[in-house]
Amino acid sequence: MHGISSDLHSEFERYFFPSKNLIGKRKCHTHGIVTPADKENAQRLGREQLTQVILSLLGAWGDPLLQLYRSMSQDQNQDFNHYSSNKVLEIGDMVHELRDGVAKMAEKMKLSGVLGNTVGYISPEGLVPSSSFSFYKQGELNSIDHHDLLYCFRRDSNKIKNYLQILKCTTLPGLDC
Repeated sequence: MHGISSDLHSEFERYFFPSKNLIGKRKCHTHGIVTPADKENAQRLGREQLTQVILSLLGAWGDPLLQLYRSMSQDQNQDFNHYSSNKVLEIGDMVHELRDGVAKMAEKMKLSGVLGNTVGYISPEGLVPSSSFSFYKQGELNSIDHHDLLYCFRRDSNKIKNYLQILKCTTLPGLDC
């Protein structure tokens, strides 16, 4: 999932901003989800907290990815956006499957006593302030919005990948970690 999002972000930059260096701080809609600052802090979190962070990040991407898909499939740049909107749809399916898989894994871990009962399924609306979602729900995304969403998703998918690796290694220490 992270690999596809990185490729899509890079292709988007090459297509729409070939000579521009887009440096700047972006405020992602997931900024309200508290995540560990680095690997060491992530490793210090308990399994419950790390699982909750993973579920929160995954849950926060359902609506924005759907908006991005709809916007890209209606955009004028058909050469790029036909391919890209299909990739966004594929990523959205992956996010949904991964979120469901992590939720099922958490339930099994609860039953076996590995996780406490504090981890639960989170609805996307309960994750971030509604004002953070507002520009996605308007459906009026431009190329800069597309770029920012792809940037934020690439960042969040990398966090998810790393957190899942840490969770795997702390839960199943016998694996090659």
